[in-house]
Amino acid sequence: MSLLDVQNLVVEFPTRHGTLRALDQVSFDIAPGEILGVVGESGAGKSLTGAAIIGLLEPPGRVAGGRILLEGRRIDDLPHEQMRRIRGRQIGAIFQDPLTSLNPLYSVGRQLVETIQTHLPVNAAEARRRAIELLRDTGIPAPEQRIDHYPHQFSGGMRQRVVIALALAAEPRLIVADEPTTALDVSIQAQIIALLKKVCSERGAAVMLITHDMGVIAETCDRVAVMYAGRVAEIGPVHEVIHRPAHPYTAGLMACIPDMEGEREQLNQIDGAMPRLDAIPPGCAYHPRCPQSHARCLQARPELLHAGATRAACWLHATDSKEPA
Repeated sequence: MSLLDVQNLVVEFPTRHGTLRALDQVSFDIAPGEILGVVGESGAGKSLTGAAIIGLLEPPGRVAGGRILLEGRRIDDLPHEQMRRIRGRQIGAIFQDPLTSLNPLYSVGRQLVETIQTHLPVNAAEARRRAIELLRDTGIPAPEQRIDHYPHQFSGGMRQRVVIALALAAEPRLIVADEPTTALDVSIQAQIIALLKKVCSERGAAVMLITHDMGVIAETCDRVAVMYAGRVAEIGPVHEVIHRPAHPYTAGLMACIPDMEGEREQLNQIDGAMPRLDAIPPGCAYHPRCPQSHARCLQARPELLHAGATRAACWLHATDSKEPA
């Protein structure tokens, strides 16, 4: 059974000039112990999907359709207070900038202890012991001393470890990690990635890893969902998506990655730009940039279709050859 099941998720932003649809029928699931990568250009809807799942959509954004199920229970329509209890206890969040997640006025120990006591039935001494263990588990040296330090006394990589410790404090079943390694140097990135993988394998948690870095996806994830203009363009096992992409957009993304073997002399670039929310073209949203588009792409929007080991929202994989009426 899936731990997280997102079904036909629609997120809209009402404006004076009409309603903008930022996420359009997004569907995927994540199993316990699995890491699902979510990748795409800026504006594709990656972070918005994560925000909808953890119940932190910025107003006036709202879930306007579909369902989000956590362990079979619907959570997208819960009152604010109920969702606040689920967030932290059952869903942990790791954000790109640790300084936005940590209160500079409190020691990291106080923040960890408060989080643990908010969600778990333990006294202050037990909560402090757990907090020290979490800091040790996430690779903070001398945690017995560091627990009383303040965020500004930690380096960027160490602050991100503290944020991961906070996300794990209440032993959540799902972790939503939004660009958790972007601000870190490469060696620290590798350590944070190893830490996320360890959390998955040891705790059986599901991880949704949002990033624009295909290297991080390849190193970390079991499956990957490629997003474009608020929709899932392709989803499947990470090795298949990287080496045998079924959607022209995915193929374009993969061709943009430097080839360390030196077989390709020039990097590819995808011409054009992702459409604005108020100017998404009819049919397949990618067709103005697609080298393989044909008449059907301009008229009808494809659903996710079986494409070998993956599924791709592309008419190239339609079993029928009919043109839409």
